[in-house]
Amino acid sequence: MRVSKTTVRAVNALTARWAGAACGGTVFSAAGVWPLLALLADGAWGAARAELADAVGLPADQAAVAARELLAAMGSMPGLCSALGLWTRHDLALREEWRAGLPAATHGVLTDDLPAGQRALDAWAAERTDGLIERMPLALDADVVMVLASALALRTEWARPFEELMLSPDAGPWQGRRLTGLRRTGVRLDRAGVASGPHGYVTELKVPGDNGIDVHLLLGEQRLTPGQVLVTGVAALAGRIPVVPSGQLPYGDVGPGLRIEQRRCPTPQPPELSVTTVAYDMSARHDLLDRHGLFGLTTAMDTGDGHFPGISPDPLAVGKAEQSAVAQFGALGFRAGAVTAIAPAPGGARPDLRCTTTVVTARFDRPFGFLAVHRESRLVLTAGWVTEPLPYQR
Repeated sequence: MRVSKTTVRAVNALTARWAGAACGGTVFSAAGVWPLLALLADGAWGAARAELADAVGLPADQAAVAARELLAAMGSMPGLCSALGLWTRHDLALREEWRAGLPAATHGVLTDDLPAGQRALDAWAAERTDGLIERMPLALDADVVMVLASALALRTEWARPFEELMLSPDAGPWQGRRLTGLRRTGVRLDRAGVASGPHGYVTELKVPGDNGIDVHLLLGEQRLTPGQVLVTGVAALAGRIPVVPSGQLPYGDVGPGLRIEQRRCPTPQPPELSVTTVAYDMSARHDLLDRHGLFGLTTAMDTGDGHFPGISPDPLAVGKAEQSAVAQFGALGFRAGAVTAIAPAPGGARPDLRCTTTVVTARFDRPFGFLAVHRESRLVLTAGWVTEPLPYQR
């Protein structure tokens, strides 16, 4: 099943806004948050409905249909597992028309035994992410009457593995550190290019996976913030910012970490793209209520009133909203996972070289961003900023 371009644009727009607020090492998944916000928007009213619709980027009366479309599409993408879960207290009444719009077999019951309920939620998170996320990001307490959660787990392997080596940058924040470096060469110069964004230049490198999921590495000018680099990457993905492939660039230092030169060789050789980057294994936890405006939850947090009459006749407000996310990039492939949960509470030596060839060298040896992208739809599944590569341990 395909996801519409309108929905992809809406989800990626939330990715860009979240990325714009990023600082320091992080990993996050707007694709994990968006369907939850859309389903809440469908059942909200008043200012809460308007704010959620604005965050989702679609009219509230279209949000639930788009959320179901996105969940179904992600569930059919090779290399990606996704799930939606709903748990409610036995004494919370649900609107049947809202509940019926959720995927089948998603509704469970929260009992009065909080430790047992927490163990059940943690087990769901671990199972749905293939063990990448071991626990549900939010903790149950007596005020939680409902939990709406999503889980994503993606995996892809490189068609051509990287060679693992020790990398010790001679400049920048990682200078002198012994890092797990990754290197490989190829002839596809179009895998690397330079985007000219509103804040400066960003070098983009596409690392294709074997199942339709690609990872885009993004290295900006040193003066750029993580948010500026990631926002430029999302804009380039949407075609709003042109990316000039390295094969069309002149010789010299043509972009951050990107150099093109002519080298002599003993026999005719095709052009070459030589990539050096680092392995990473990172995790992050986000309290979405810390950025309630970004996610359209400002009014919905007010426990003095009920904001979701389309979900339940009982007054409800958003009491908790959190996400846990991980990302692993290595010589053989990439893995990432995210679990997002929203809990409404009661409302309230030189040879003879006769020939020449073009060599493009791309080095990601200082902090950089990444986007994990579904190739066909261009949906961003996971995004992040790498500040702590894996140390070299051999």
